[in-house]
Amino acid sequence: MELPDKDGGERPGGNTRHVPVMLRRCLDLLAPALERPGAVVVDCTLGLGGHSEALLGRFPGARLVALDRDTEALRLSGERLARFGDRAALVHAVYDELPDVLERLGVPRVQGVLFDLGVSSMQLDEADRGFAYAQDAPLDMRMDQTAGVSAAEVLNTYPPGELVRVLRAYGEEKQAKRIVAAIVREREKEPFTRSARLVELIRDALPQAAKRTGGNPAKRTFQALRIEVNGELAVLERAIPAAVRALAVGGRIAVLSYHSLEDRLVKQVFAAGAATTAPPGLPVVPERYQPRLKLLTRGAELPTEEEVAENRRAAPARLRGAERIREDA
Repeated sequence: MELPDKDGGERPGGNTRHVPVMLRRCLDLLAPALERPGAVVVDCTLGLGGHSEALLGRFPGARLVALDRDTEALRLSGERLARFGDRAALVHAVYDELPDVLERLGVPRVQGVLFDLGVSSMQLDEADRGFAYAQDAPLDMRMDQTAGVSAAEVLNTYPPGELVRVLRAYGEEKQAKRIVAAIVREREKEPFTRSARLVELIRDALPQAAKRTGGNPAKRTFQALRIEVNGELAVLERAIPAAVRALAVGGRIAVLSYHSLEDRLVKQVFAAGAATTAPPGLPVVPERYQPRLKLLTRGAELPTEEEVAENRRAAPARLRGAERIREDA
């Protein structure tokens, strides 16, 4: 899996960015809910503000609440969205904190929610963040650099069994034991601090057959470390159900994910919401057992060939959407 670029337009300061991933399709999915007067839309993964800017531009009657755990992303996107004034509220928060954020802002329900998961282009392109395996950098990988443990701390302090679990569970790395054995051996000589050393170690540790397929052999390990450092799947497990609960009836949610672990979790939450909860055998299903969600996508939608040609980081994107059709029982 290539690490995704999830932002668009031009970064303040002049550096060109790819357009936001599947932008038009996301806007079209959310449009029926956001064209209503007084609509509130939440961008749970603000990044550099590409999707948020497009949402505010296309739906002039809507207000935006945007969350990001990365303080630098908030600063840069704040410059980008300044022209929208008080229509945009930018909040330093992780997206599983959405219920608390909405309560503080006095917003009981929202009409739209967008998640664009993964790593932002700023995080990939800033060398000192350590997300990209293609360039040498400090092994940090924290989306919020004000809190938490770094990737270097994970590599240098986790017991071997725990490191194997991380690589297998979050990177789906079949060679986890071989890679971890090499990490443990090398960290005893000198702690890990830079990404290039880790990449070289992984190349040396893998058998030739494993290096011939699947792109850069370090990508699965880097993905696993990033997910572990940022608690991404645990946060997402809480965040998607919370976002669904925050939707008003008629509200819509769109989620862009970039690897199978994220997409599977989103699929499960949406499928559960779209299913009846009635005991089997009832001749008539009472209202309280009826589905809460209607699925808006048939499976996961993929980016077009044209978009992938323009932005290679869009290739792994998977989009799912749902509409809230009933209140909870």
